[in-house]
Amino acid sequence: MVLNWLEEHIEVAERLKDLIEEIGEGGNLMAQTILQGGKILLFGNGGSASDAQHIAAELVGRYKRERPGLPAVALTTDTSILTAVGNDYAFKEIFARQVEGLGRKGDLIIALSTSGNSPNVIAGVEKGLEIGLKVVTLTGKGGGKLGKMGDINIIVPSQNTPRIQEMHILIGHMMCEIVDQRVTDGF
Repeated sequence: MVLNWLEEHIEVAERLKDLIEEIGEGGNLMAQTILQGGKILLFGNGGSASDAQHIAAELVGRYKRERPGLPAVALTTDTSILTAVGNDYAFKEIFARQVEGLGRKGDLIIALSTSGNSPNVIAGVEKGLEIGLKVVTLTGKGGGKLGKMGDINIIVPSQNTPRIQEMHILIGHMMCEIVDQRVTDGF
């Protein structure tokens, strides 16, 4: 069983070679956003929330290179905001309300959803587009609605949620490495 999972992981990772252009564009857009004074807002649900937080931590802290902390915020971490907005408005609004409050033209959203159909993630992206933010989506399972909404859409070629999430963090790491290089070495 474990060998089958490992082989499936490797097979899906191999298929990421077809997404090299999108991954590179995503990393470059992240770097451009930061170099032009913008910030990165990341969000998703469940495992995708964890991935959003992980990527934000790589940017604010350090990925591999010593450099100043970079402006990135995971919109999944403030339980007071999440529960207040979920209670007072609707769970669907938990990211849209934060994008509205924190997002400014010149910022970038990284939206994660394995299905591409999470209503609150879609609502957050819709609010960002309304404000004029750029958007990178990380999805799987054909992309869903979200996979058509971004400036850059990275759709992992798998139907298996664990494999999609494993690829999302791999892609996140690749984009963080691009950011590290661009902010320290330039384009």
